[in-house]
Amino acid sequence: MSPRHRRGEETRERLLAAALDLYEREGADGFTMTAVTGTSGVSVGSLYHHFGSFDGLAAALYARCLSGLLDAVIAALDAVPPGEGAGSGEDGEDGEARAAAGIGAVVTGYLGFTREHRAAAHFVHASAYAAFLPAHAALIAREKEPRLAGILAWLRPYAEAGLVVELPDALTEMLVVGPVAETARRWLAGAPGIDLDEACRLLPERIWRSLRAGVSP
Repeated sequence: MSPRHRRGEETRERLLAAALDLYEREGADGFTMTAVTGTSGVSVGSLYHHFGSFDGLAAALYARCLSGLLDAVIAALDAVPPGEGAGSGEDGEDGEARAAAGIGAVVTGYLGFTREHRAAAHFVHASAYAAFLPAHAALIAREKEPRLAGILAWLRPYAEAGLVVELPDALTEMLVVGPVAETARRWLAGAPGIDLDEACRLLPERIWRSLRAGVSP
C-alpha cells in the first residue's frame, strides 16, 4: 500500500469512527456533517472526496456496522460443534440437535454483538428506514446479501433433510432473525422488560419450534 493510499484509509477510518462516536453521544439530531468534520478534524472537502456526500458517509457506516453484526452471527454459527457418532450429519436426532443449536447461535451471536458493540447496533437499528439508504442500496447489498445468504445456507441442509420447514428465504429470515432483531431494537431503545440474558435463554427454543418441521409452535 502506498503512503498516499494509507493516508486515505486512515482518513476514512477517522471519519467513520468519529461519526459512530458522535451518533452514540448526540443521537440523530447531533449527527451532522459539521459535527463529524469538527470532531474528526477532517475537512468537508476530504469527506466528500472519500464518501461523495454526508449521506455516503452514513451509508458506509451503516454497511460497516451491519457487516459486523452479521459477522458475529456467522462466527457463532461456525462455532456450533459438528455432529458426533457414526452416521451423524444433517438428519436424525443428531441433525435436529445441531439445527436447534444453530438457532441458539443466531440468538446469542446477534444479542451478544448488540451488548458488546452497542453503538454499532444502535446505528443499524436506528437507521433501518433512514432516508440515506435507498440511494446507497447497492453498497448495503454488497455487504449484507452474501452474509445473510451464508446464514440461510447454514440452515438449508436441515430443511432438505426434513428437519426444518421449507419456506422462501425471506420468510425464514423473518422467523430466525426477526424476533432477535426486535428484541435488540427494544433493548437499545430502553424499553422496559427487555433483558438480553433472559432473551438468550428463552428465544432459541421458541424460534426453533417455529422452524422445526412437523411441530406446531
